[in-house]
Amino acid sequence: MEKENFNFAFFGTSEFSVGVLEALKKKRLSPSLIITVPDAPKGRKLLLTPPPVKMWAQKNNIRIAQPKKLDRDFANKLKAKSYNLFIVASYGKIIPASIFEIPTHKTLNVHPSLLPRLRGASPIQGAILEENETGVTIMRIDAEMDHGPIIAQEKVPMEPWPTRADILENILAQKGGALLADVLPKWIAGKMTAKEQVHSKATYTQLVKKKDGLIEVEENPEKNWKKFLAYTQWPGVYFFTERNRKKIRVIIKDAVYNKEKFLITRVLPEGGKEMSYDDFLRGKHS
Repeated sequence: MEKENFNFAFFGTSEFSVGVLEALKKKRLSPSLIITVPDAPKGRKLLLTPPPVKMWAQKNNIRIAQPKKLDRDFANKLKAKSYNLFIVASYGKIIPASIFEIPTHKTLNVHPSLLPRLRGASPIQGAILEENETGVTIMRIDAEMDHGPIIAQEKVPMEPWPTRADILENILAQKGGALLADVLPKWIAGKMTAKEQVHSKATYTQLVKKKDGLIEVEENPEKNWKKFLAYTQWPGVYFFTERNRKKIRVIIKDAVYNKEKFLITRVLPEGGKEMSYDDFLRGKHS
């Protein structure tokens, strides 16, 4: 594959996408265009915030597109640029066939699980909650979610297991980007064949919701620990308690798992400041 003749566009949004781009950059593979979602309000003040991939693209002087809709007009703009390939990594929107069928060598997806296991929106959290191992898959996109044929797949051993979602996300992004960079020359040259997934073995994950972070402190310590690892970034792990005859939410900021016990060490009570869990308990009962 001659890099100077290799023209590809990249669809991505999150920190996982940035990790894949960094791994490709190390192999001197950078997209001509990065497509990401529009800036969105974030935080308590709802400040308009660019997605991580946009900031990476600006830093690396790569053109950016932030379409509100992947419609016919946008598809025509992509067709006009004669892209060899599209790459998708944690874009966050369904890409229609009118777009993913455009490039000569189709559209490849970097998915952070061992497909067909953990299809869907939250494979990293799903691996922490449900699996004993994980890895990355390079697949060709088709009309169904994470359903397309597999081009390459690699297990990624992790010690200790499970680990925190942000750590796992970074490692899988780097591994996925490196695997993609290795297979691209063969794929472009027609030397790799995509293999149909065993669809009967598929499992699915859902979009993480705020309510998923709720735990019962005194119940199922192993499950609580896995939730803490999976949801530390968002939505956070929390419980409800009463203080001054008022129900409050308490976010768990740090914890350990020791001898099959889930031990909370630091918390952020609703309306208060972060403190040690011991201090919180003393205040609770004073």
